[in-house]
Amino acid sequence: MPNLDDPQVFKQYDPEGMLTHLHEMPQLCQQAWQMAMNFNLPKDYPEVSKLVILGMGGSAIGGNLVSNLVASEAKLPILVHRDYNLPAFIDSKTLVIASSYSGMTEETLSSFEQALETESKKLVITTGGKLKIMAEERNVPVFSFDYKAQPRAALAFSFLPILGFLQRLGFISDKSADVTETVEVLQKLSRRINEGALLSQNPAKQLANRLYEHLPIIYGAGIVSEVAHRWKTQLNENSKAWAFYEVSPELNHNAVVGYQFPPELANKIVVVLLRSAWLPRRIQLGYQVTCRLLDQAKVSYQIVDGEGTSPLSQIMSLVLFGDYVSYYLAILYKIDPSPVKAIDYLKEQLKDSKL
Repeated sequence: MPNLDDPQVFKQYDPEGMLTHLHEMPQLCQQAWQMAMNFNLPKDYPEVSKLVILGMGGSAIGGNLVSNLVASEAKLPILVHRDYNLPAFIDSKTLVIASSYSGMTEETLSSFEQALETESKKLVITTGGKLKIMAEERNVPVFSFDYKAQPRAALAFSFLPILGFLQRLGFISDKSADVTETVEVLQKLSRRINEGALLSQNPAKQLANRLYEHLPIIYGAGIVSEVAHRWKTQLNENSKAWAFYEVSPELNHNAVVGYQFPPELANKIVVVLLRSAWLPRRIQLGYQVTCRLLDQAKVSYQIVDGEGTSPLSQIMSLVLFGDYVSYYLAILYKIDPSPVKAIDYLKEQLKDSKL
């Protein structure tokens, strides 16, 4: 098994430089926020009563994080839509944001093309591609950014701009101070868990070691529900590993009953519970009881806490921690974290299909 304290292993197994994108997360958050503050939004966009975000994978998760973060204060419902066909309720009071890093995501292009035939307000977040061309041809505002990476590594640009737009349109409170704090928290956290921090003092490396050759199951709740989703997909895409996620309190009505069988799985599973100081007291209590049930089932688990004082910093610190864990796990599996060959294969097969 590779030694995570050996700098050479990162050069050997990470030739495309995913590690660099982890280092850049704090500054990307600051950059994406500032770009959103300077972006020209049409004057009639505050008139909408619902927000629908079109996207897939790494381009869609930002919308989910926003929806969880502002659920208790947003003055409109927020739906993240991952599909080919547009929901029937889209109307002139809907703001449709199509988010696709490449601008070539098949499902997003299909649903956005349908949105163009509605009276909805529209906005696009992309680096280019067909999505940008379609938007510009119909005079749809395009939030365009230039950052070369896998879409999942460009999370800052699918998350912070949507949050910023909601603020500027008057649907949520001012998050500027929270963004400033979040950047500082991420900088400090990165120094503690980056590749230069030794395994003996690096909790992200330690957790990656625990997950090695085990099945990770990530638990989240409230504002960190979609952070659990992010962990799951990062473990899939970076680590090329099986992973699943569950959301509390719902998991306490079903998942906890399933710890018993098959018994041979118990020592191959590690449950990671993501926790935030902003979770309600009843959720926190539910976590404690869940841990006792895991103990009884002899299933290993670990709690990871968000950092900082604001909900935003709690969310993003857990995101960054999970990104590092998935990266280190990829190195332990001796696999390049960047390519997603299975997804590329799927896209090629769908493109060549005549169905």
